[in-house]
Amino acid sequence: MESQIKPGAPAGRYFAVTALTYAMFFMFAMTTDAVGEIIKIAKGEMNLSNTQASAFHWATMTAIALSGIFFGYFADKFGRKKTIIAGLAIYGLASASFFMGTSFQLYFSLLFVSGLAIGIFKTAALALISDITTSTQEHTRTMNALEGFFGIGAIVGPLIVISLHNNGISWTWLYLIAAALCLIMIVWAAFTKYPETKKTSDEPINLGKSFALMGNKYAIGFSMAIALYVAAEVSIFVWLPTYLDGYSGAALASWMATYAVMVFFVFRAAGRFLGVWILKHFKWTTVMMVFSGIIFACFAASAFFGQTVAAFLMPLSGLFMSMMYPTLNSKGISGFPKSQHGAVAGLILFFTAVSAAAIAPLMGFVADSFGGDMRYGFILATALAGLLFVGMIYNFIKDPAEAALAHANQTEYDL
Repeated sequence: MESQIKPGAPAGRYFAVTALTYAMFFMFAMTTDAVGEIIKIAKGEMNLSNTQASAFHWATMTAIALSGIFFGYFADKFGRKKTIIAGLAIYGLASASFFMGTSFQLYFSLLFVSGLAIGIFKTAALALISDITTSTQEHTRTMNALEGFFGIGAIVGPLIVISLHNNGISWTWLYLIAAALCLIMIVWAAFTKYPETKKTSDEPINLGKSFALMGNKYAIGFSMAIALYVAAEVSIFVWLPTYLDGYSGAALASWMATYAVMVFFVFRAAGRFLGVWILKHFKWTTVMMVFSGIIFACFAASAFFGQTVAAFLMPLSGLFMSMMYPTLNSKGISGFPKSQHGAVAGLILFFTAVSAAAIAPLMGFVADSFGGDMRYGFILATALAGLLFVGMIYNFIKDPAEAALAHANQTEYDL
């Protein structure tokens, strides 16, 4: 493993590595969360059906899922730095290749390759968080800040696509911007000192050990909780515009209906930075239970009381969703030995991406079964949000990961 800085050093020693990690999440969020705007434009330009256009979303998500489960252990085996550089290189090349042609098949292939690359460098970046933090608590706060930068990228990406389109410029220039950022970050990573990855045994790191994690109740428990959360989040930025389509009401409600997804992303980004402060003052199990309960209430009210309520409550839910994913992700990773963090991050990423890829067509199918009314799709999303709430109540009462996290603080973080 590359080793320049000793583990357990003050967080300030890792400024360059931390900033690079934040930049990576900002960069790939620009492209992945701009997919809704890209689909809207590409459908018209390429005469695509809804089913074909949806491939712009699920091609990337499916590839991320496969990459997480098959390549997640690369960060543990080859080191965080080498894996990050390799992933960024593949992603940059795929992004630059969007200018090789204009066919649907080309775009589909490049989006799939991009997803594989994201899975490679994202699992390494998530594993790296463990190396630059000194406790599981700091790990969680850092993860929330990291996802905050992802949230900013999710706002910037769609705005870039809209601006390009309004000026008669192809949306594919977004990927050229991403390729340029990749080149900058590869050079940045190459000349940055990375902390040592703590190794707890001499056992070989391989794909078999990654699959063995599926039998670990903590890894699967956190993965399933994250899958439920992701289903709720994706339902908003994929289908909320459809649910609110044609809405007419008071001026403020109409404005909220028009910009609902953008407001949701703003609340989600702001909440993740706020989470750094909240998790310093409140126990994470309490925060997860209360916030999941509020999310469930927002979904239930929106599904059963109609568009006016949904126009306000669904964007507002982003403020409470914001801390769910990074906190659950952090606790799921940081309770394991650091030598396994890449593989654990890959497993969680697998369930994240599978959920993201599956929920959109499933909600569409349910809505179509009831005459195309997306309210029924959101009833399904409400049920999943309810299951997440039940899981977080159990987590609050039993705190099943408490012992593992306490042990990790003593053995992995030198706390």
